[in-house]
Amino acid sequence: MQKIRVLVVEDSLTVRRRLIDVLNSDGAFEVIAEAGDGQQAIDLCRLLRPDVITLDMHLPVMDGVSATEHIMGHFPTPILIVSSSTNRGDLFKTYDALAAGAVDVLEKPTGLEADGVWEKKFLAAVKLVSRIRVITHVRARLGGVAPVPVEVERAHLPKPLAQGCSLIAIGASTGGPGALVDVLRMVPNNLQATVLIVLHIDEPFSSAFADWLGSQTSHSVAYAVGGEQLAAPTKGRVLMAPPGHHLVARTGRLLLTSEPERHSCRPSVDVLFESLAVEWGSRTIGCLLTGMGRDGATGLLSLRRAGAYTIAQDEATSVIYGMPREAALLGAAQSILPLNEIGSVIARLAAKVNP
Repeated sequence: MQKIRVLVVEDSLTVRRRLIDVLNSDGAFEVIAEAGDGQQAIDLCRLLRPDVITLDMHLPVMDGVSATEHIMGHFPTPILIVSSSTNRGDLFKTYDALAAGAVDVLEKPTGLEADGVWEKKFLAAVKLVSRIRVITHVRARLGGVAPVPVEVERAHLPKPLAQGCSLIAIGASTGGPGALVDVLRMVPNNLQATVLIVLHIDEPFSSAFADWLGSQTSHSVAYAVGGEQLAAPTKGRVLMAPPGHHLVARTGRLLLTSEPERHSCRPSVDVLFESLAVEWGSRTIGCLLTGMGRDGATGLLSLRRAGAYTIAQDEATSVIYGMPREAALLGAAQSILPLNEIGSVIARLAAKVNP
């Protein structure tokens, strides 16, 4: 069996040696090179074309975000961020790298883990990321600026929802940070609709994501607090499921629950979508973006059956065509769209109906 060719990028020699030793302990991997700074990483990636890169964010010469942008804009390669989540600035850099095309993130070992636990998780993450078919990120070439969305032909735009739109519900997983930015940038912040988001991102990296997402768009983004009323949507309000809690709508309010995981996820997209189908139905737009697994597919089907308008991202623009693919196979999506059209279509659907 052909080995997975890995480029390890880490400025600390001690940490770099540990990562290499762990990879060499598994016969599935071959560490083909190592780099101590971001420019070296780019040069080695261009020369050797590894199957996967493990990348730290704090690097000399060129940091991890800039290296990710260059690699994903010119010779796309699956990247696993291996970094520390020590403060807000570090977290924002991690989100920037994920938005630029890095596939996933894993925290560096803290030294408090039981023997072998972190190593096993690291090896599994590298194997998983190495199998992802990554795409060229034009945004990365432009230094973090989103490409101009393609105008959707007016003849193909759906009409605004007859019942009016109260809620826009979006689910995403792997590849979600960048996809959410692209969608929200095309959704006006003066719509009379609340946006609810479930994103799969592991703790501790999830703690500041709402703040980062707000900084990338014109929307006010916050983690939902249990008990908030949904009866009067607020212009431009975006609420996210907080880490470790399901977000549900019951009796006109948002609630947070610690009920069992769904598809190994908490928060779960299915849990949110299914609760909205019961109470909000035709006043909802449901959207399922890039992600691994199947979370959100049956929930999107529930929304469609309840009269909501449902959208799934297409294969060509998905980092991982897992969740939206499952939705498409179930017939859960009324529209299957490229990422650069989704925000425009949501904006059209949610527009106020003229009397």
